[in-house]
Amino acid sequence: MPSYSSIALGLAAALATPASAFWRMSCPGRIITERADPVVSPGVVSGHVHTISGGNGFGFTMDYAQARASQCSSCPIKEDLSNYWTPKLYYHAQNGSFIDVPQAGDGAGVYGGMTVYYQQRPGPDNDKLHAYPENFRMVAGNPFKRNFTGDFAAQAVSFACLDYNGPAKAETHGFPNYNCPNGLRAQIYFPSCWNGKDLGDTGDHASHMSYPKDTHYDNGRCPDTHPKHMISIFYEVIYQTNLFANEWYGSSQPFVFAMGDSTGYGFHGDFVNGWDIKTLQAATDDCTANSGSTTDCSHFSFFTDKECQSCIVPPSIDERVTGVLDALPGCNPVTNGPEMAVPVAAANCAVKSTIGQAANYYTDMTTSKGWAYLGCGTDNIASRTFSAKSENNRNMTVANCIDYCSAAGYSHAGMEYSSECYCSNTLATNRAPVAGILGNCFMKCSGDSTEYCGGGSTLSMYRKCSGGSCTNAQYGVVGNSTTSSSKRHLDSHRHHHAAHPS
Repeated sequence: MPSYSSIALGLAAALATPASAFWRMSCPGRIITERADPVVSPGVVSGHVHTISGGNGFGFTMDYAQARASQCSSCPIKEDLSNYWTPKLYYHAQNGSFIDVPQAGDGAGVYGGMTVYYQQRPGPDNDKLHAYPENFRMVAGNPFKRNFTGDFAAQAVSFACLDYNGPAKAETHGFPNYNCPNGLRAQIYFPSCWNGKDLGDTGDHASHMSYPKDTHYDNGRCPDTHPKHMISIFYEVIYQTNLFANEWYGSSQPFVFAMGDSTGYGFHGDFVNGWDIKTLQAATDDCTANSGSTTDCSHFSFFTDKECQSCIVPPSIDERVTGVLDALPGCNPVTNGPEMAVPVAAANCAVKSTIGQAANYYTDMTTSKGWAYLGCGTDNIASRTFSAKSENNRNMTVANCIDYCSAAGYSHAGMEYSSECYCSNTLATNRAPVAGILGNCFMKCSGDSTEYCGGGSTLSMYRKCSGGSCTNAQYGVVGNSTTSSSKRHLDSHRHHHAAHPS
């Protein structure tokens, strides 16, 4: 069977015809899955669930400075702290319930659930290509669309049925009505012609951009109304629909996007620019390899896969968006057109969701034990971060581990993999939690399912307070509300991120 990388390279070669330069980055993680959309619904709960990648400066409202203030990204290029998002996909069960469909890379066994392509497509006149300016944002696609209209905007949305062992099927513009053995790849190409003045923060968030006026939606002449030719963006998202191969029923495919779209024509993507502008322009000008590899561009430096997977934003809406749901979040009805769907007014949804304080994933032991939470740090089975004393206890809780380490005279305690406790008096800098980065410590404690005890190769770290200071590390989201000191447990966020042990 061909490897995922060889298939991706083959696709990249096809996309590069006619010859043109490009690079692609596969994002190893998602920062959050939530009803958030700072482009279309700034400052309020979005109408439907999105799966979001990129910098952890993401918030319900955001600007360029906030994006650039990100401490990490779930995508690999350090100079790019942009955010990229698309709608969540659900399986609509025969009993009426909805079950989230994982993206590849989210514990589903396939790397690269979201891949972002940057393509130099200058058109027939070989136009100068420009980087996106500060505070630029745009959307592609229409979430309320339920039929194929044939124009370039419609052609820019497509689906590929993945079958790594069989002959390739033709791409479709709506959901294919047959099983895809290796999942379904949704694809969307953003318009590349800018009017040169509007940044996308007013009106429909789309009319400041245009597809080319001729040739093809991904490479043509820009219209006079939108004369500035930008570097092109293209998203691929692999949904693991193959996990539901034995769950089909009736005569139609059983998948639906978060906005209630059972046709696929409403697939869409959002982009908020967080690039270092000079770097993006230099890469646009200089990185002309046709390999697609980001490592062929000398202007880039990189986060590791583990750093990307640890870059997570705590949710601020207390609602389940994954697992088995009775209804789509936001009360979105399933619609199949061909007429446009009608947005659901928030007032008409019986389930009222609000933006609250960002969730915490630690237990406050400052008062009861005099220990403070340090954050989520890293561990290595071959070289333990806390190696002085340890135990594996099926009844593990945060208090039990702290008591165990404290009784033995140690000042540091760390919980890992649900039931393990490790003690030490020292913490190496290269294993310590990074300020502002939430990390990947989402496993429930084996002795208390309301608490968190690390993850795979990650430690929920606590330290005995001294000198009168006893303050837990905070991981509030820039642009969202301040992180609460109380514990809140959102099953949907745990479900999305607990499958990242390393």
